[in-house]
Amino acid sequence: MRHTLPLAPQFYVTAPQPCPYLEGRMERKLFTALQGEHAQKLNDSLSKQGFRRSQNVLYRPSCAECSACMSARIRVADFVPTRTQRKILRRNESLQRKATSPWATEEQFALFRRYLEFRHAKGGMADMDIFEFAAMIEETPIRSRVIEYSEANGTGPAELSAVCLTDVFDDGLSMVYSFYAPDLVKRSLGTFLILDHIEIARETGLPFVYLGYWVPGSKKMGYKSGFTGLEIYKADTWQPIGNPEDHNAELNPLSVDPIAEQVARINLPDGRSTLEAPPSFSSDRRTASDDL
Repeated sequence: MRHTLPLAPQFYVTAPQPCPYLEGRMERKLFTALQGEHAQKLNDSLSKQGFRRSQNVLYRPSCAECSACMSARIRVADFVPTRTQRKILRRNESLQRKATSPWATEEQFALFRRYLEFRHAKGGMADMDIFEFAAMIEETPIRSRVIEYSEANGTGPAELSAVCLTDVFDDGLSMVYSFYAPDLVKRSLGTFLILDHIEIARETGLPFVYLGYWVPGSKKMGYKSGFTGLEIYKADTWQPIGNPEDHNAELNPLSVDPIAEQVARINLPDGRSTLEAPPSFSSDRRTASDDL
C-alpha cells in the first residue's frame, strides 16, 4: 500500500547559535521536513515565502534579536547589467557550462575543499567530508541540477572552475550553494554565476533567480544589492529593495514577531494556513551558507 504525506507539515525551531552574518548576534531557524510526493509543491510554495532548502529540509531565519535576513531574488525581466557586470561576463566568456543531475564527484569535492580553505576556513562547513558533501548535493527530493563551469584546455580535459547546486522552481531558479576555484578570484566568479543563472532563467522563460538571503549591515551579503531588479521578502510580501539603508530597522529586536504569529501566517500549497505554534527543537543540522 502506498502512503502519502499530508501537505500540512510540522514546523520546528532550532536552538540559538552564533549568527554567521552579524557579529555578536544569535540566530535560530524555523524549519520543516521536505519529503513525500508533495515535496516539489511544498518547496515551491514556501520558497516564495522566504524559505530555503538544505537537503531534505526547508528553513527560514526566525531570530529573537532581529529580522534582518530577508530572502532576495532578481526579477529577470527588469535586470540590466552594470558596466562592471558586463566586464565580468566578457572576462569569463571562455567558461563552458554543463548542467547535470545532482550527483557528487571527486573533482567537485576537491574544488569544494579548495574553496572552503580560501573563503571559509573557520566556517561551519570547514570539516565536511566527502560523504557529507555528497549528501549536500544528492539528497534532494525536488528538481535540482548541478551546473558545472569548466575552462577549455587545448592539451587535455577541461578544468573544473566553478559549480552551483541549483533548484528549479515553478517560477525560477534557486542558487542553493556555489563554489569556485580560489586562484580565479580576480575573475569574480561568484558574480558571474549569478549573471549566468539570470541568462539561464531568461532562456527557459523563468521570471526569477533566487539568491538566498540579503542582510542589511552584513558586508558578506552586501554585494547582492548591486543587482538591478532585486527584490526582498519583507513583511510577508515581495518588494523592490530600493535604498538598502532603508531596511536597518530590521536590525532592532522590536522588528521580530512572535514565532507563533510567524508560523500562523505561512500559506500552504492547498491554500490553508498553519495555525499551531512550533515546538522548541534543538538541531545540529548543517545548512549551506548563502555566500557565493
